[in-house]
Amino acid sequence: MLRILGKIQRLGIITEPLPEPDRAALEQVGEQLKARIGEIFGGSLAIREVDAGSCNGCELEIQALNNPYYGIERFGVHFVASPRHADLLLVTGPVSRHMEAALRRTYDATPEPKLVIAVGECGANGGEFGVNYASCGAVANVLPVDAVIRGCPPTPLSLMLGLLEAIGRRRVGAPGEKAD
Repeated sequence: MLRILGKIQRLGIITEPLPEPDRAALEQVGEQLKARIGEIFGGSLAIREVDAGSCNGCELEIQALNNPYYGIERFGVHFVASPRHADLLLVTGPVSRHMEAALRRTYDATPEPKLVIAVGECGANGGEFGVNYASCGAVANVLPVDAVIRGCPPTPLSLMLGLLEAIGRRRVGAPGEKAD
């Protein structure tokens, strides 16, 4: 044990420093998101996140949105436990055959107008799993998808940009219709 501690003391920190995130871009995207949510959803966007069979990488990044650094709730975005309270479904992972029926029931329980966003490469195209005996592949193979946020996993800022893009396709005062 002393040998290991001595080596740690001799070598010091050998990892590279983390890149400094662009705080200005985060604030700018957040304010745009808040304004768009105010126009379309009356100030608050309720999201139900559904893990349809992912590795949890995307879930970790989605949960990072709630930490004090990103603080997405200050921009009017809230995560809810029930699809009955949700405006948007955020679906991660390739849809496993065992989750297909549950995902469809969740979609059916979400009130109109509703948005569906597929998150990550697995949600976008099935990832390395594709379509096979255990997987339906992409979320679009099971549900109508309004937007895709790519990445493996996507960063919290990418998730915010994807949310902004998805709700930006909605016309003000036209629930359920997509912008042309």
